[in-house]
Amino acid sequence: MILDPWVWLGCFILLSYTVEAITGFGSLVIALSLGALILPINQMMPVIVPLNVLMTGYLVWRNRRHIYWPVLLKLILPLMLLGTLAGYGLRPWLGDSLLKLLFGALVFWFASRELWRMYRGIQIVPHTLMLSRALTFGAGITHGLFASGGPLLVYAMGGIKLDKSRMRATLLFVWFTLNGCLSVLFLIDGTLIPSLPRLVFYLPLLVVGVLLGEYLHHRLNEQRFQQLIYGLLMITGMLLMIKAAM
Repeated sequence: MILDPWVWLGCFILLSYTVEAITGFGSLVIALSLGALILPINQMMPVIVPLNVLMTGYLVWRNRRHIYWPVLLKLILPLMLLGTLAGYGLRPWLGDSLLKLLFGALVFWFASRELWRMYRGIQIVPHTLMLSRALTFGAGITHGLFASGGPLLVYAMGGIKLDKSRMRATLLFVWFTLNGCLSVLFLIDGTLIPSLPRLVFYLPLLVVGVLLGEYLHHRLNEQRFQQLIYGLLMITGMLLMIKAAM
C-alpha cells in the first residue's frame, strides 16, 4: 500500500493544504507538481480541485473582511475567468507528457525567480496596467490547464501594496471562484463522479491541513518558510521537465 501513488498523493495533499492555509496560495501547485511525478495530471485534477473548493470556501468565509474587492472585481476575476475557460478548452489537445513539461517549466520559472529575488533583495515594482492584464489572463490559462494559476497571478500582482492578510484573503477568494467553476466543468465532462471516492478519502487530510496551517500562519518566519517551499518547487519543476523529456 505504501507504494500506491494515491497514498503518496495524500501526503502531498496534506503538505500543500497546510501551505495554502498559511500563505493563501500554493496547494494546487505543490500537490500537482509533486503528484505529477507519479500520476497523470488529468487524473489528479478532478480530485484535487474540488478539495480546494471546500478548503478555500471555509477560509474565505473566515477571512472575508480582509478581501480587497477593488482589485479583485476590476482586474483579477474577469480576466482569470476568461483565461481559465480558454485553458480548459486547450487541455484535450495536449498530451500528459506535454502538460508535465509545460507545468514543470512554469513551476521552475516561478520558484527560481522568487528565490533569486529573495537572495538579491530585489524590490517588487508595479507592472504597467497592460502587462498586469496580460499576465492575469495568462494566469487564467495556466489555471485552466493545470489548476495552478498562482505563479503567474502572484507575479501579475507584483507591486500592489497589500498586507499579508489582505493578499491571502484575496487570493483565496480567487481560487474558490475559479476552482468552483472547474469543478462544475468536471461534473459536466463526466470526470468528477468517478473521482468522488478518492475525494472523500482525502477529506480528513484537508481538515488537518487547514487547522495546522491556521495555527502556523502567525507563528512562522514567513521569509524562511517561503524559501523552503520555493526550493522544493524548483527541484520538483526540474524533475517534471526531465521526466516529460524522457
